[in-house]
Amino acid sequence: MPEISDKELPQSVKSFWLKALSAVEVKNFGYAVSLLQAILKDHPGFLTGREMLRKCESNLTGGPKKKQKIFGMESGGPGMKIQGVAKKDPAAALPLIEKELEKDPFNDGLNELLHDCFVKMELFDSAAFALETLRKGHPDNTKMMHKLALFYIERGKPDLAGDVYNDIIKAEPTDAAAIKGSKDCAAQHSMQRQKWDENASVRDLMKDQQEFQDLESASRAGMTKDQMFEKRDRLIARYNEDPNHLGNAKELALVFENLEDWENAATFYDWAHSLSNGDVALKSKGRQMSDKFIAQQMKVLQAGVEADPNNTELRAQLDEILRARAAEMVANAKQRVDENPTDPQLRFELGAALFNAGDLSAAIPHLQQAKSNPHIRTKVLLLLGRTFKAKSMFDLGLKQLSDAIADLHAMDNTKKEVLYEKGLIHEEMGDKSSALDCFKQIYEVDYGYRDVAQRVESSYVS
Repeated sequence: MPEISDKELPQSVKSFWLKALSAVEVKNFGYAVSLLQAILKDHPGFLTGREMLRKCESNLTGGPKKKQKIFGMESGGPGMKIQGVAKKDPAAALPLIEKELEKDPFNDGLNELLHDCFVKMELFDSAAFALETLRKGHPDNTKMMHKLALFYIERGKPDLAGDVYNDIIKAEPTDAAAIKGSKDCAAQHSMQRQKWDENASVRDLMKDQQEFQDLESASRAGMTKDQMFEKRDRLIARYNEDPNHLGNAKELALVFENLEDWENAATFYDWAHSLSNGDVALKSKGRQMSDKFIAQQMKVLQAGVEADPNNTELRAQLDEILRARAAEMVANAKQRVDENPTDPQLRFELGAALFNAGDLSAAIPHLQQAKSNPHIRTKVLLLLGRTFKAKSMFDLGLKQLSDAIADLHAMDNTKKEVLYEKGLIHEEMGDKSSALDCFKQIYEVDYGYRDVAQRVESSYVS
């Protein structure tokens, strides 16, 4: 039974997964738990769902408990029955264990039993997660942490085992087995990383000396444009000799990207992706380069329209490209979300694409889900404010922008942009005093920002 990702769930199940994500977003953890339990019952290898289930349960129960009974219940009770089921049919025991974990998601005995069931089912990442739950919830349970470290060693992951041993040493500084294990794992990981066991140096592992020199050159910062052109020409010659060499395709794509040749960069990132057996990072880069190429085309057309505003043919061409680009951006963003629906950044990109395409209502739920990422929260709130403003839902727009301002302290460009948008909404609502207050805050630090000087100074003219 293989472990699966969210994109491998059946289409009929994905709707429940999205409902669970929405429930988590609004902190309806009880409902999310019921949905996730149902999904995991039929798809026990869905590790992402199990990780989210544990987080929801932790929120509901208040986190790890200091004292535990055997299996979180009295000896001889349901816990002993679950053990009996686990010995005969590990898969059948999983829903029973999960039901008990709802009461205490960090229970030692239940998580150890869950680990053992997953090992029998050859769901090794899920097995590691069960013991990692204990490592997080009960960092003083060194017995379970030793079991986790040995599990990682058996799976050929000395780096992860070493991390566990180091945590054991923090809890028990005199644990001789952990001290020895930490040193042994560090040595094994070093051998894996450097490939010393193959008695090969870094240069020996390169296909040839020229490739090594190219990689060294690529690592240097501050290449001139002429140097990049020279490197491009060398790589093109090597590419022509072997078009199926992944390293050449990746290097060539990067050089074109650095030269801002977006069209060729997109072409070679796409080709590298096809050679890499599906490297998602290369696929993403290809899409980014394609977006930049289209944006470049639009910029040229917009400049042409501004220079010749009466050219109806050029205007029609620009409008057509704008429509096509908006549709393409939405389609690309939807595909990325389908591949990874839990990524807030991708949700934000889809929300932004829908906003730019004019589908405001469809943009809102994706932007709301994207707020969970603190690194993009301000950008999301700003776009949500603009979305509600475009729908004439001014009170909701103000709420988003006020939340964004509360997160901002320095008067940087982001805060100026949020304040300006907030001022515009106040104007739409007829609240000139509040609008002026927003514009004045910007005026005090940046006289030249947009038209704030005109707005503020005109308010003093009687």
